[in-house]
Amino acid sequence: MWFYLAGLIGLYYLFRWYRERQVVSNLGDKYVFITGCDSGFGNLLAKQLDLRGLRVLAACLSEKGAKQLRCETSERVETVILDVTKSESITAAAQWVKERVGNKGLWGLVNNAGVSLPTAPSDWLTKEDFLKVINVNLIGLVEVTLSLLSSVRKARGRIINVSSVMGRLSFFGGGYCISKYGVEAFSDSLRRELYHSGVKVAMIEPGFFKTNITDLKLFKEGFQNLWDRLNPEVKHIYGQKFFDDYIQATVDMQDLCNQDLSLVTSCMQHALTSRHPRTRYSAGWDAKLFYLPLSYLPTALADFLIMRNYPRPASTS
Repeated sequence: MWFYLAGLIGLYYLFRWYRERQVVSNLGDKYVFITGCDSGFGNLLAKQLDLRGLRVLAACLSEKGAKQLRCETSERVETVILDVTKSESITAAAQWVKERVGNKGLWGLVNNAGVSLPTAPSDWLTKEDFLKVINVNLIGLVEVTLSLLSSVRKARGRIINVSSVMGRLSFFGGGYCISKYGVEAFSDSLRRELYHSGVKVAMIEPGFFKTNITDLKLFKEGFQNLWDRLNPEVKHIYGQKFFDDYIQATVDMQDLCNQDLSLVTSCMQHALTSRHPRTRYSAGWDAKLFYLPLSYLPTALADFLIMRNYPRPASTS
């Protein structure tokens, strides 16, 4: 019995491997719009797709980032300045994209732009602190998608949303995990809504990678600023040891961050070029072997494993 079961499982994975190796035709005629291309995943993806011969429309936050990307790629890569927190910037960028893709439509939309700070215990933060992250990672993503949905639908193309393993497990306070849970929900509903139109929606769920989002220097500066503005009562509850332990835990996590960003961008590329893309892509062994399995455990057990090394406040009263 076990022999036959193993055989069936083997056949399933062989079939999936064969199916996922089939590539869409005429890649050179297809346009892909990527947000957050100044650095990190977006920057590397733009370069990879350029090498594959696709037409890349890269959105950068700064002119410096856009200029550098143009210098490192071919004429197939065009850039535009985009701030996903501003509706007028999104409207202008969407119009720019539509002018370039014309009647072909937009084959791929990659919502990659994101931020992670400020991150801290929730009672250190204000509503505005949460919104700084949510407006980029979730509201901006939704608005960009809605602005270009008609173009993607015209091409019967792909929408790739960058989520995170923190969209499955909330490890820390602030807007980051909240926004990534929102990306998961938006992607799921959008995928079902667009099913009959031929548009495919995929999510990328990376583990921890070394990018600007995980920059340790920026985190330390931001965390110190949050600590300095706390009222004495809240400071007393947490204590200096909590502050030091939280910083150390973040330093330890930084040491585990994967520097091979291609593990993520290869998933994005597959979602854009395969005839049969996956719905979800787990990028990084930490995501595959720890965070995602942890998310399926009973809540009490997952909490126990997470809280073992979590910094403890000085006072819990």
